[in-house]
Amino acid sequence: MPPDAASCTTMQWLPRARWLMLLLVAVAGGTQAAPTRTGLQADVRFDSMPAFARNGALLRRLQSPLEALHTRQALAGRRGALEASPIDPDAARFALYVPPPPAPAGGYALLVFVPPWNPARVPESWLPALDRSHTILVTAAGSGNAADVANRREPLALLGAHGVMQRYRVNPAQVYVGGFSGGSRVALRLALGYPDLFRGALLDAGSDPIGTAAVPLPPAKLLHQFQDTSRLVFLTGEDDVVRQAQLARASASLQHWCAFNTRSITLLRTPHVLADAAAVTRALAWLQRPAAPPAARVQACRARVHAQLDARVTQVRAFMAAGRVNQAARTLARVDAVYGGLAAPASVEILQRIQAKRPLAGRPPEGSGP
Repeated sequence: MPPDAASCTTMQWLPRARWLMLLLVAVAGGTQAAPTRTGLQADVRFDSMPAFARNGALLRRLQSPLEALHTRQALAGRRGALEASPIDPDAARFALYVPPPPAPAGGYALLVFVPPWNPARVPESWLPALDRSHTILVTAAGSGNAADVANRREPLALLGAHGVMQRYRVNPAQVYVGGFSGGSRVALRLALGYPDLFRGALLDAGSDPIGTAAVPLPPAKLLHQFQDTSRLVFLTGEDDVVRQAQLARASASLQHWCAFNTRSITLLRTPHVLADAAAVTRALAWLQRPAAPPAARVQACRARVHAQLDARVTQVRAFMAAGRVNQAARTLARVDAVYGGLAAPASVEILQRIQAKRPLAGRPPEGSGP
């Protein structure tokens, strides 16, 4: 068992109530001239926090609409809260690997790696795969399984992506997010919430179903982009029984939610350890050969999902019309947990009506968020 294996078995998800404790960090702007340094780099700092990594964007993309509404309402009296960041970029540190020259004419590929361990450490066994595919890898310190997912791991990954893209010429069509074990589960959340940034994900030994309270669906426009353009590749050890079971659930979920552009690579006679360079080479090669999913299949799947959603929303409205506010609130909470951003803005409008009748009604049970 590798030294980090024990830390890979658990990860800390942020309870809903803790979103109320988002840090109000003053963010200084600024860009740096593009350097030419290559190879392994430690203690790297990026001082420009992108707008898409600030609280308002994180809530919209990574929380369900009703959870986000509750948080926005709680922060309403705190000026600048939604424009602030949950992390201080000046305090964030990264490790970086840039393949040797010459740089590719179309720009480097980029892999933002979310680790299960705490130090900022590039997996050195992956360097040959990164060299072959001309892929930069960036990974943050303090982003292991013990760190808050929403308040630290996710914004750190977004800051790392933005920082590298500011410093190096990166092909925006080849920007990926990945991770190992618990970090892979975070990477899946980011791939789902940010398909306009991450065009694919390399998921090594860790995954979850989407369309749940822990991995809510983003707004419809982002979900459709995820379905149309995102590519997900799973690396799972043949002997890693727990992650094989995770993979089966995640794969079925992706199919249900019309995300068909996936590939699974099984690592023969391999337990729960970091994938080797050969597997990573295959994964990156597949990610860099984009292919659109079958359009007719995607459209038929979307029609099925929207018909099911419409039926659930109609049921909630019927409960409201009959004056059964508590039952409407409970049903709406379930709709929000399953359909997430797809159910907005209807779900938000109904919750506001419920709140007007009974201010405490409609709030999902404590701990139901990510």
